[in-house]
Amino acid sequence: MTSEVEHYPVLHREIVDTFKDIDGNIIVDATVGGAGHSYLLLKNFPEKKIIGIDKDEYALKRAKERLKDFEGRYTLVKSSYKDIDEILDKLGFDKAHGFLFDLGVSMFQLKNQRGFSFQRDDFLDMRMDKDQKLTAYDVVNTYPEHMLENIIKKYGEERFSKRIAKSIVEHRKKRPIQTTKDLENIIFHAYPRKARYGRIHPATRTFQAIRIEVNNELEELELALKKAIERLDKGGRIAVISFHSLEDRIAKNLFKEYGKLKKIKNLTKKPIVPKEDEIKENPPSRSAKLRIAERI
Repeated sequence: MTSEVEHYPVLHREIVDTFKDIDGNIIVDATVGGAGHSYLLLKNFPEKKIIGIDKDEYALKRAKERLKDFEGRYTLVKSSYKDIDEILDKLGFDKAHGFLFDLGVSMFQLKNQRGFSFQRDDFLDMRMDKDQKLTAYDVVNTYPEHMLENIIKKYGEERFSKRIAKSIVEHRKKRPIQTTKDLENIIFHAYPRKARYGRIHPATRTFQAIRIEVNNELEELELALKKAIERLDKGGRIAVISFHSLEDRIAKNLFKEYGKLKKIKNLTKKPIVPKEDEIKENPPSRSAKLRIAERI
């Protein structure tokens, strides 16, 4: 999750170092968001150009404003990163020299009435792309109990998934579950009383799971990383910043798989994590993990 201070996105020093010595000038910021990383890359490397991709129209507007001093050195594309190969084809590039995936949800997205956060009382939306049909409201109010349980367990790694799914279904029989606060309250009371006041709020994992389902995040991530590795030029680098174990596992396993095929060299046997000063400055960065690989 990136800081609201756009000058300093998560692991910003490490990302600048990652792309400092690559040959070639085209870097794809596959999750451009508010363009915090892209801004730093363009500022530090005057010869480099950015292709910024995002599903979120609002994020692209923020990115355009952020990058206004670098006109002519960036291209912004509204799309899913799973279409990274088609995007490069349309722009006339066979290869790119760097790929960056920052998989966090930006603060401005959390505060933009999308239903991503239970800290606000918003409609259950959670779509990154406002043009798609499926919303969190649909998932919560129409998915069968066994599907809800499976999603919450698989994507949220939530030990009380069965209790939560059952409680959601019981509540929606009375009336539709419409807002984030409605859902938060249901999850909170579905938790055993002794477990409600731990380090992490009871609703955190379930909200994460529903967001992943709505946006098809894990399937699209795996596909995008495979395509990015194939389109990475020799000596180019791919960097993935993840925020929970499922994302990190996908990156770790793919880097291992393509390493065995002698297509990439894994530069991070163990993921890079934020230093203490960054965590102090930006507490949500504490869960970030960075993995880097280089095309052979």
